[in-house]
Amino acid sequence: MTEPPSVFPMVVLETERLIMRAFTDADIEDVYLAVSHPSTQVWLPLPAPGQPYTLADAAEWCRVRAPEARASGDGQQWAVLERGTGGFVGACGLLRTLWRAQVTEVGYWLAPWQRGKGYATEAVAAVARWALRDLGFERLELKAAVGNTASRRVAEKAGFVYEGVERNAMPLHEGRTDLAVYSLIPGDVRW
Repeated sequence: MTEPPSVFPMVVLETERLIMRAFTDADIEDVYLAVSHPSTQVWLPLPAPGQPYTLADAAEWCRVRAPEARASGDGQQWAVLERGTGGFVGACGLLRTLWRAQVTEVGYWLAPWQRGKGYATEAVAAVARWALRDLGFERLELKAAVGNTASRRVAEKAGFVYEGVERNAMPLHEGRTDLAVYSLIPGDVRW
């Protein structure tokens, strides 16, 4: 068996409507506006439960945390942009990667002004195809708060299979939430 890589390759992913590339300084303001928005903060307690998301947090994400995820082998994060306009859409990526087991998790969030257009499903499907087909992962996981019906619909539309609930699994700004667990394996996908 070949030893799996410990670092993700740097790639740009493209779909019919989206371009997904590494985060840059040009994304800091959009990341701040999207992640600090109350509708995002309901489900993503960033930077930590009970702490407000700041412009400095957005700069650290774009300059340090997203690049470090790739360099450490933990994951890969893409800034998602509209192909036609270059408008900022959100983020999609891989995290909590277990190279030896060939398992990783898909995570995403969209700017409030870009929701409801099918962009999240398109981005998640592109990342899933790349991870399964090009990198040979055997299992992708996707977790969403049980009450976050929009995020759960994204998982289902992208072909992920519902497996069950992780109880009391994630802190929020107020309280905790159960997580709905989905997976995608190579046999689930028709190339």
